[in-house]
Amino acid sequence: MIPSLSQAKRIVIKIGSALIVDPASAAPRQDWLRGVVEDIAELAHKGAEIIVVSSGAIALARRQLGLHGARLRLDEKQAAAAVGQIRLAQAWAEALAERELTAAQLLITLSDTEDRRHYLNARATLSTLLSLGCVPVINENDSVATAEIRYGDNDRLAARVAEMMQADVLILLSDIDGLYTADPRKDPDAAHIPVVPALTPEIMAMGGEPPPGYSSGGMRTKLIAAQIATQAGCAMAIAIGNKPNPLAAIAKGAKCTWFLGAPEGRSARKSWIAGHLAPAGTLIIDDGAARALGKGSSLLPAGVRQVQGAFERGDPVDVLNLAGLRIARGLTTYTSEEAALIAGHRSEDFEALLGFRGRDEIIHRDDLVLF
Repeated sequence: MIPSLSQAKRIVIKIGSALIVDPASAAPRQDWLRGVVEDIAELAHKGAEIIVVSSGAIALARRQLGLHGARLRLDEKQAAAAVGQIRLAQAWAEALAERELTAAQLLITLSDTEDRRHYLNARATLSTLLSLGCVPVINENDSVATAEIRYGDNDRLAARVAEMMQADVLILLSDIDGLYTADPRKDPDAAHIPVVPALTPEIMAMGGEPPPGYSSGGMRTKLIAAQIATQAGCAMAIAIGNKPNPLAAIAKGAKCTWFLGAPEGRSARKSWIAGHLAPAGTLIIDDGAARALGKGSSLLPAGVRQVQGAFERGDPVDVLNLAGLRIARGLTTYTSEEAALIAGHRSEDFEALLGFRGRDEIIHRDDLVLF
């Protein structure tokens, strides 16, 4: 069944440099951007939470800095990213403000989503921004990259964000309307594929070379993004973006390729937590907390009677009831020292006990597996 964009509750939208930057002026395509924001506002009005992953920082600054070479050195890319990021954020902030939406900028890297503690920090920040009605605009933190800036990282980054935030849909707006059996620029017999139920080796082999121009991604990186997103249960679409209101067009059934999320995707990560992590500590909880967990709630510090072991934020810990039976395992949002201080206390006490206002839950239900 083809996913419905208009019914999705959390959507990640990736936009490439070739769409957002006018090659003639090296400036943002303001009219096009307003159309995208109009679509975002309409989706938000229907109750969807929107996260944008936007390329374009380096492309926006190249001409301004006189960097006209076909291939830039790493330090030149980093300098261009530092300058262009300001222009990119300003363009999004102004366009979103016209629709009474608040933009928020985050600069993260793929490694941030792979390091467990960085992952939790990024997810907590994004969750809070969404709860406040903001539209986070994310880009790769190219200005401080320590390795060569590789093409297509924002495709993969968008998929990691979709995975991290348990998005329903990931949209990759591109300069092509989906996946073809061959490169349609070279093969007139190439056939469009409207739906990909599963990413087989044959499908992965259909990735081609990056297109010319500002865009640095290619179909290969989009298929890798599809692997990441669909394995997490998130549907993904590759759709053409270089036309007005591209998201509205997708919602109305415009030609694109849908990659269906794996039905077991939501439980795959929890299976990983349950079976492949050695617990670093133990939390003993009261009967009320145990009943709340059974109903699908997060674990709050108020229900914790005892903290055992030494662990850091993001480490796996076992959860035991008062009888000593293991009833759950999860990833803690606090260190063992912090958990011991707030055990048995309510959230309004946290700041006085810790010196900062931490998360309400000690283990979020998304990071919790019941046994």
